[in-house]
Amino acid sequence: MRILSGVQPSGAPHIGNYFGAIKQHIELQDKPDAEAYYFIADYHAMTTVHDADELRGYIMDVALDYLALGLDPKKAVFFRQSAIPEVLELTWMLGCCTGMGLLERAHSYKDKIARGFKPSVGLFYYPVLMAADILLYKSKRVPVGADQVQHIEMTQDMAEYFNNRYGTDVLVRPEPLLNATARVPGTDGQKMSKSYKNTISLALEGKALKKTVMGIVTDSTPLEDPKDPDTCNVFSLYQLFANEDEQKALAEQYRAGGMGYGDAKKQLLEKIQEYFAPYREKRKELEQNLDHVRDVLKDGAERARAIATVTLDEVRKASGLL
Repeated sequence: MRILSGVQPSGAPHIGNYFGAIKQHIELQDKPDAEAYYFIADYHAMTTVHDADELRGYIMDVALDYLALGLDPKKAVFFRQSAIPEVLELTWMLGCCTGMGLLERAHSYKDKIARGFKPSVGLFYYPVLMAADILLYKSKRVPVGADQVQHIEMTQDMAEYFNNRYGTDVLVRPEPLLNATARVPGTDGQKMSKSYKNTISLALEGKALKKTVMGIVTDSTPLEDPKDPDTCNVFSLYQLFANEDEQKALAEQYRAGGMGYGDAKKQLLEKIQEYFAPYREKRKELEQNLDHVRDVLKDGAERARAIATVTLDEVRKASGLL
């Protein structure tokens, strides 16, 4: 079963990225029936990142983070999206079979426009490129959060449009692989997102990490009063790192009263530091050997392109271009 997912290099990866996607990706590479393909979606990032040096840096950040967090290039194919030119040709061919109405219904496009993003053609066409990413490798399962299921449904539609138009079954219908992780709140209580500037970066440590954690927004319940852990941003984040007994103990402290949010933040800070300590050490090692990181991406691209060229030849033949 081929599994494929991509991550945008649009800023420093954060805790929301980790629990929302990266952790699941790392775990899936060890499934005996899984063939994992993960790519750095640098073409997608061009819709929001417009500085060349920034984009180059973000691409390397994603590569460093995935490898430091446990991605094994012997178990998973790891590559840059832009190293596979076939994806752009398939994007055009899918676009020629797809109606405007489907793209106009995209929730992510509407959301970005509502938040002030410039409505570029690339942003509007984003779902077609995403569909090409998936269909080019004949992926069976795509790990996504609940907010991305619509993109998989649109990919299913585009595969059907192409197959029906040309009387073929060359494009394989993918299915979403939902991540069970709960919504990860940001420091302001909204969903953690670079767009909202409310993230806790994986690379943060020391005083910078402490300042960010201690700045998490809470309500104004007095120290001596009981507090509700189920509505607290700090507790929601703590649950991601703590075992059941630790969660239960902190919840009891909340409900008993006499504990300020500052104490809860300190416990969360300790958990974050402990959890990501091995990752930080590994990342520092990799930073001293960037040639190895580049070699991993180059090897991954060669392996991915071996699949992509076969699929594109089949698509070209079905549509009359070959």
